[in-house]
Order: sequence, then C-alpha cells, then structure tokens
Amino acid sequence: MPRTKKEASEKETVKKPAKTAAAKKSTEKKTTAKTAAAKKPAAKRTVKKLMSAAEYSEKIESKKAEAHDKNWLYIEVNAGDLNREFEEKENLEAVCTAITDELLEGDCFIIDPLGTSAALTVRYYVDNLSPERRKYYDVL
Repeated sequence: MPRTKKEASEKETVKKPAKTAAAKKSTEKKTTAKTAAAKKPAAKRTVKKLMSAAEYSEKIESKKAEAHDKNWLYIEVNAGDLNREFEEKENLEAVCTAITDELLEGDCFIIDPLGTSAALTVRYYVDNLSPERRKYYDVL
C-alpha cells in the first residue's frame, strides 16, 4: 500500500506504460499475422479421379489372392466398406459392378439389394482360384 500520494502516482505512471507496451505488442502481432497470411498463395484444389470398376476388380483380386495365401476358405466383401477403404467420395456404381464381375461359380450373395447399394455383400470362396472356374453369370 503506498504511503504518500507521490508514491501512488509513481506506481500509476509505471503501470500505464506497461499497458501501452502490451497494447503495442498485440497490435504488432495482429499486423504480422495479417501480412503473413496475405503472402501465402491460395491452395490449389486437386480433383481426384474416382476409381473405375476395373481398378476395383484389381483390388478385389488382390484381396482374394491374399486370403488364398493365408489358406482361408472365403472372404466377404461389402460394397460400402470397399468404397470407404479406397476413396473418400461415394462411387458405389463402380464398386458394385466390380464386385459382381469378380463373382465365380460357387461364390454367393450374402446381401443382394436391388440396384447399387452400400449394403451389397458377397462371399468369395478363395480355396480354389483356378482360372478354369467359370464366372458366376456364365453358369446361370
């Protein structure tokens, strides 16, 4: 607590410059941030192409080969899961086409919705990946 008015006024004058210095610092930071942001070039958006049905077929074939190497009997592939695994955007038409194109005789539908849907689920038997196996739709 100040003993005299003089000491009290000295403390106030000491405090005032500290406040203005702090105010100057905050002003400097703001202007620095604005100029730094202005110097950055605008980010370019890269348009990522959606995968084709043929590319999805290759992914499914590699999954089947990997499961075969592990001596698994079958794998189940869901259209929605496969799409999310490889792409950010929805591309269910290509995914569903690839899933049905990769069906061989003996493989079966677990969930067969009408049209293209993320619910489409197929069981691929991978114990025999012989090229002599006929396509699913050739057998029908």
